[in-house]
Amino acid sequence: MSESKHDLEGHMEKNSSCIVSPGWKFWKMRRYVVATMAFFGFFTIYALRVNLSIAIVAMTENKTVVYENGTVTLEQEFPWDSVVQGYILSSFFYGYITTQLVGGWFAMRMGGKKLYGLGVAATAVLTLMTPLAANMGMFALIFLRILEGVFEGVTYPCIHAVWSHWAPPLERSRLATLAFTGSYAGTVVSMPACAILAELFGWPSIFYVFGIFGLFWYSLWVVLIAEKPSEDPLISDEELRYITQSLGDTNEKNIKYPWRSIVTSMPVWSIVVAHFSENWGFYTLLTQLPKYMKDILDFDLAKTGFMAALPYLAMSITLALSGQLADWFLVRGILNVTQVRKFFNCGAFIAQTVFMMGTAYATSTTVSVICLIMAVGLGAFAWAGFSVNHLDIAPQHASVLMGIGNTFATLPGIVSPILSGYVVTTPTKGEWQIVFFVTAGIYLFGCLFYWTFASGELQDWAKESETLKTRSAVNADNKGMTNEGFQHEL
Repeated sequence: MSESKHDLEGHMEKNSSCIVSPGWKFWKMRRYVVATMAFFGFFTIYALRVNLSIAIVAMTENKTVVYENGTVTLEQEFPWDSVVQGYILSSFFYGYITTQLVGGWFAMRMGGKKLYGLGVAATAVLTLMTPLAANMGMFALIFLRILEGVFEGVTYPCIHAVWSHWAPPLERSRLATLAFTGSYAGTVVSMPACAILAELFGWPSIFYVFGIFGLFWYSLWVVLIAEKPSEDPLISDEELRYITQSLGDTNEKNIKYPWRSIVTSMPVWSIVVAHFSENWGFYTLLTQLPKYMKDILDFDLAKTGFMAALPYLAMSITLALSGQLADWFLVRGILNVTQVRKFFNCGAFIAQTVFMMGTAYATSTTVSVICLIMAVGLGAFAWAGFSVNHLDIAPQHASVLMGIGNTFATLPGIVSPILSGYVVTTPTKGEWQIVFFVTAGIYLFGCLFYWTFASGELQDWAKESETLKTRSAVNADNKGMTNEGFQHEL
């Protein structure tokens, strides 16, 4: 074949640039339907994940009990101290860490769409069983949360397998971040919703409502979403041609993984470190923010749910913006891929470091809340960096790379709640300052490491399979697949 690498890249980029965003008419492009359903999938799994952070406050709060003899006392339904609560909140991640890599591997063979849906559905079923497990005892609850983590652990690697079929190169940031926005939207909605449900109907209602919602989402996912564009009966010829020519042959069933090259690649490790750093802050606040707001800011349970959701509301808004902005810089040629990933990721980490330190030294409730909102909200820009970077450096291996990265990025979910449980025992503002100092330091380290080693270029060890894909796209053109369809808005 005579076309050079640059000619081929230009061919792909030219075709990609002709497709515009569907705007609010997302249903006119099936890849945006996939992204929207993935959004609600992540919405669901984070609602299922975060519910215990609110429920455990209601489960362990002191309640006034009046006995028949007139004695009045304060009792807890579940007398778990901060250390025990830390182990319960972190138990989800014991299971979650075990299926990251295997989830990415299986997704490339059985299909990302199938495994993603099954992961959400199984977690929803187990969520419905949470009140029963809690009443059976602490160890039963921990075991059930570990099982939830096992099934939910496949979801993040699976979504990159989905994008390997559905996401054209110049739309990766916006499609991926649109889906990931669901994680924070789920947190925003579930925190106050859980608080309201606990106040009105008791804490068990939290798990029943969101468990049923998860099963409802799964039924829609099965009906509406196809594994590949070529299997979607509702996709237009123009969109199918565009995706096919942008991505080429996406059949990964016989793919071979260059494991030595992967584990010795510094761009891979830069993604791993960045993902770890972002998740440390995220999981620390996800599991501890309701307690911080109740213990230090003196919010009641209902107000805690609403206030704890504000940082994630900010992140939901900025995450969608970050994906659009990242792709805008690429399409306009203002920045190259490496620059976009580094500027977005490291800029976010620096901002998070500053505002996390601001939270530690805040002298008023208002300043504390503002700093927390900014620290979490600006972190959304990092997701237009590291979370899409797998698709830049090795598209064919992206789901496995996400599995590797999310394995390490799950460790904060295990360590952070336990560490916080041992540090924050009294509780005092000084103890919480230690938690915020550690988080700020990890953000800063992640920023420096990613800036030094990250890349947006296709890696040498991933080029062989990409060359075959590109040749497939060009051969399809030579057989009569013209570009005229690209000139129309779908």
